[in-house]
Amino acid sequence: MSENFIEIKDLRFSYINDLEEPPVKTEVLKGVTLNIKKGEFLAVLGHNGSGKSTLAKCINAINLPEAGGVFVDGMDTLDEDNLLPIRQRVGMVFQNPDNQIVATIVEEDVAFALENMGVDPAEIRRRVDDALKTVGMYEYRLHAPHKLSGGQKQRVAIAGVIAMRPDCILLDEPTAMLDPKGRDEVMRTVKMLNEQGVTIVLITHYMEEAAQAERVVVIDGGKVVMDDIPRRIFAQVEKMKELGLDVPQVTELAWELQKAGYDISTEIITEDECVAKLAELLGGV
Repeated sequence: MSENFIEIKDLRFSYINDLEEPPVKTEVLKGVTLNIKKGEFLAVLGHNGSGKSTLAKCINAINLPEAGGVFVDGMDTLDEDNLLPIRQRVGMVFQNPDNQIVATIVEEDVAFALENMGVDPAEIRRRVDDALKTVGMYEYRLHAPHKLSGGQKQRVAIAGVIAMRPDCILLDEPTAMLDPKGRDEVMRTVKMLNEQGVTIVLITHYMEEAAQAERVVVIDGGKVVMDDIPRRIFAQVEKMKELGLDVPQVTELAWELQKAGYDISTEIITEDECVAKLAELLGGV
């Protein structure tokens, strides 16, 4: 049995605009090969239009390959019989929680997908309570979702996915519309789920979030151009800037200090590391 939960082999995908005459075809993914292990926490980076959201939809079988293949737990997304089992194993959380919340009471929203799957009512009750406790929203179970903060809504959306007990959760810029507090709430939840064994694929444009992953993949022009642990990705500050991407602020500070002649590595990705190194440098002044 392969340790890879998701296997992507030379994946190609195009969007076709039928409104044009003749229809215009735009190739978005141009031969992506990528393996994601069970239990891994992978962050996917890329500027707007690079193909990262399209890739996520291919993993979840929302988009189907034009060429190449996507396999989830050994199941080919092109086989129609696999669509339901794939979507039960891979849950997806989108950028705007308002687009995922369908009910007027929090616990009913979390139960929605389970009811559609025909899960036994007693089991639904158990799973809804467990999911809401996992994301720290149990006390809000009888609240109206529209009265919650952005971070709370996104945690409810994540609870709705967790209740389906997926092996993997894809998060497509889940914190893009949130304030810093909401972002922290969601990232704490994501890391906790990963510690419980859930495979996480996080698409983000916040470099500090990507720095918390085990592995970072950078997509540019529909291809994987970088794939490594966060500190080795972000240490390549100039290459990241050429790709139109940032690095964590502490990495950028280290890079500027290094350019100014100070003995400091650009493999610094956390504030604590940066503080310790600055203290060491200042101590030697």
